[in-house]
Amino acid sequence: MSSECPGKNAWPELVGEKGKKAAKIIKEENPYVVEVNVLPDGTPVIQDFRCDRVWVWVDCDEKVVRTPMVG
Repeated sequence: MSSECPGKNAWPELVGEKGKKAAKIIKEENPYVVEVNVLPDGTPVIQDFRCDRVWVWVDCDEKVVRTPMVG
């Protein structure tokens, strides 16, 4: 699905990075992304797909634990 969205769609290189820094990088690298949500891993979220949103999942140390992707 993410291939339908403009710009960069996934950031595997951000796994292990601090969540807030990852959010900033994502916004810089894809101007179509307007909503970057940094959340504790496992937090329930809405399941609709959007090209302008990225979920950034972090652990208790606020480090990214999964590849952030548009959706």
